[in-house]
Amino acid sequence: MGGSTYPGNVINGQLVPTAATRHTIDPALGEPLFEVPLAEKGDLDSAVRYARKAASEWSKTTHETRSELLRAFADAMEAEQDELVRLLTMETGKPTTQTQYEVQAAVQWLRGFSSMCLKDEVLDEDSERTIYSTRTPVGVCGLLMPWNWPLSLGMGKAGQALMTGNAIIVKPSPSAPCALLKAGELAMSIFPPGVFQVVSGDDDLGPWICEHPGIDMISITGSSANGKLVAASCAKTLKRYVLELGGNDAAIVCEDVQLDACVPKLTTMAFMSSGQVCMIPKRIYVHEKIYDEFRDAMVEFTKRNLKVGGGFEPDISIGPIQNHKQFMAVKDLYSDIDRSGLKTALAGQPREDTKGYFIEPSIIDNPPDNSRIVVEEPFGPTVPLLKWARDDEVIERANALRAGLGASVWTKDLTRANAFARELDVGSVWINSHFDVLPTIPFGGHKESGVGVEWGLEGFKQFTNHKTVWAWKNVFK
Repeated sequence: MGGSTYPGNVINGQLVPTAATRHTIDPALGEPLFEVPLAEKGDLDSAVRYARKAASEWSKTTHETRSELLRAFADAMEAEQDELVRLLTMETGKPTTQTQYEVQAAVQWLRGFSSMCLKDEVLDEDSERTIYSTRTPVGVCGLLMPWNWPLSLGMGKAGQALMTGNAIIVKPSPSAPCALLKAGELAMSIFPPGVFQVVSGDDDLGPWICEHPGIDMISITGSSANGKLVAASCAKTLKRYVLELGGNDAAIVCEDVQLDACVPKLTTMAFMSSGQVCMIPKRIYVHEKIYDEFRDAMVEFTKRNLKVGGGFEPDISIGPIQNHKQFMAVKDLYSDIDRSGLKTALAGQPREDTKGYFIEPSIIDNPPDNSRIVVEEPFGPTVPLLKWARDDEVIERANALRAGLGASVWTKDLTRANAFARELDVGSVWINSHFDVLPTIPFGGHKESGVGVEWGLEGFKQFTNHKTVWAWKNVFK
């Protein structure tokens, strides 16, 4: 992808140009990036036709064959790491340290999935019969990607679908298609034609995919609002779906923590990717006995260590907001903080001296529980600190929202921490950490943060149909 125009969508093992193109925007510069394909309905129909043909053969391949090809794909991505980092940094705005991590995570997930296998399970057996369960591929899967971490999340979906015998059509976000188009180009020389396709378009493409009768399943990472739209679209063809949706993760900090071991990690994670990650701390509840000390330490750490700038600049921790729409949404949230008269411990503001979408980090000092900064997922570099006194009280407050993706508990008392973990209504709880993930460990949300799970063998099952087989042994003896 060295030129100014990407040559086409990845369809049936070839780069297929579209009649029209569109361009994305460099969020650090506010200037156009590459011209990329703009798919029409006919392009999607073509991809679906090839995917269905490919799925019938790919579903019959052995685990060893799929594993070998997935490892080869991971090797190819690793060999192109520098180019993928360049593309991700340009289109997402994240610092190169974070885009390097993203590429490495994508490779790690593919390799991790390559060694995982769903096996038949004997459910009941006696001298007369054996009852067992087996799993078969769903068929053709549409994978709808977000703009914040497109490559790692994309490969997290692709690897599961491919290892369970499905053909895939990857739809990148219109705001960040380039790295996934590059991944599709690498896949062309590894997988049979039609097995791994990438179709890039505008906001019309997602609904077309969700409603297409030739696509059997949708897996999306996105906002809760978009997840509801996907579910409604899939209902028209009774299509299966897995929804990994927005979060508003609570971090509960108890009074016995060591601040020097807690503040740097929590602060760095809260502002990671400019706050544009679904499963980072977005509400930090700090025990009243240490609240003032924690707040002051967090402000000082942010001022000293978290520098805002373009992703290619040295020593940057916080890049720009990824796109103009989200930039305006975060600016509106900052304005609401001012309009509501909320107290700020660190009063960051949008930068007005640049065309890039830069916003300085802010820390809000003990706002009301019903304020927007608490209730809404900001997806920007701002975080509220909130005081608490009793365990039962903070659990109730942490569980009060419709989001239920993740949460963390910070304390020396592991018995207390595990009691918290069992009460928190979320899909993942971290104790003395946050945002730990592995390809072998299931991940998913409760309430409006998702339907189904990803990763691990439980994630693999989402991409399969369950079949029960009753085998009677002695009927014809």
